[in-house]
Amino acid sequence: MPEQPKPRHEARPSPEDEDAGRKRLASTLRHGSRAQVVVAILLAVLGFTAIVQVRNTEQDNTYAGLREQDLIEILNALTGTAERARRERDRLEQTRDELQSENTSREAALSQTQERARTLNILAGLVPVTGPGIRITIEEGAGPVSVGSLLDIVQEMRTADAEAIEFNDQYRVVAQSSFNEAVGGIELDGNLLEPPYVIEVIGDPHSLNGGLSFAGGPIETLEQYDGATVEVEELESIDIESVREFVRPVNAEADTGQ
Repeated sequence: MPEQPKPRHEARPSPEDEDAGRKRLASTLRHGSRAQVVVAILLAVLGFTAIVQVRNTEQDNTYAGLREQDLIEILNALTGTAERARRERDRLEQTRDELQSENTSREAALSQTQERARTLNILAGLVPVTGPGIRITIEEGAGPVSVGSLLDIVQEMRTADAEAIEFNDQYRVVAQSSFNEAVGGIELDGNLLEPPYVIEVIGDPHSLNGGLSFAGGPIETLEQYDGATVEVEELESIDIESVREFVRPVNAEADTGQ
């Protein structure tokens, strides 16, 4: 009789080999190489992409199964949402423009107020000033210079748009200033002015000089009637340092009705 083949027995790993394999797998997962890490990341990305694709497919299938009327209602709802968003955007842009315009107007009003305050402080003699102008030097002759002659000079300087006037480098002339006769000179606001009288005026030099030198003007009066010698210098820059103390009006009040 022919020899019968012996039955084959499937080889199985021993429990010790299985335990060693599990340990190698765990070690690989914990201490994988860079290539293994990259492969794991790629697998994760592919898995995420597959999930997103499935969800999009489900959503597409959901819309595909809707009736035409349902799709129209969804489209109308989306259109209404877009229109509301557009109106809200327009409202916010209008509010922004209004706020910007209001801020611009407020800044312009503040700038005008500050500029007006600076101008009033200069005219009231409350701050030192500098600028172009003229210097008038009056030397007495045989007799004294009259108060009227000095008042004529001040008035002509104001008419020629003088912005600041100072006598003898000490006393500022303002709207309330007064001149009086005094022994040894002339009194300005209670202060004695002694000759020679030096008057510094800030303004346009040519206009100020013209306000003194016309026929029958202050210079001619001083020279012919007072016997004084008058010298006028046009200067590019004059510093007037004297200031007046602020005096609050007692009787005059602003008329808010005008």
